[in-house]
Amino acid sequence: MISKVPAGFEDLLQRPIVGVLATVSPHGAPDQTPMRFKWDGAHLRMSHTIPRRKFTSLQANPNYSFLITDPDAPSRSLETQGWLVTVLGDEEGEFYRELNEHYGEPENGLPADVYDRVVLILDTTRFSAK
Repeated sequence: MISKVPAGFEDLLQRPIVGVLATVSPHGAPDQTPMRFKWDGAHLRMSHTIPRRKFTSLQANPNYSFLITDPDAPSRSLETQGWLVTVLGDEEGEFYRELNEHYGEPENGLPADVYDRVVLILDTTRFSAK
């Protein structure tokens, strides 16, 4: 189930804005992390690494919330909620490079942890615009 993006807020999903991904740790504590992302029209896609806490949290509890705040109008925001659908390998850093390009940083090379890189595919079941 995918809810519809509220009218007038589509730009927040297309622009290179860093959002905040909120998850729940395996011990039940909330955890928030700034994340770069791309929207494919149905899913949020984010680059991450297997050893990090956020990946472990999503494996234990796939539910998430993602908040995108308009840097030009901070009272305007879009929250998405849903769950982790799948994880794809990105050992060559292809998606990481795509994010660099989207965020205007094409000259940035691949990180040292590229061999642990994955693409998180997050289903979006609810939008809330403010």
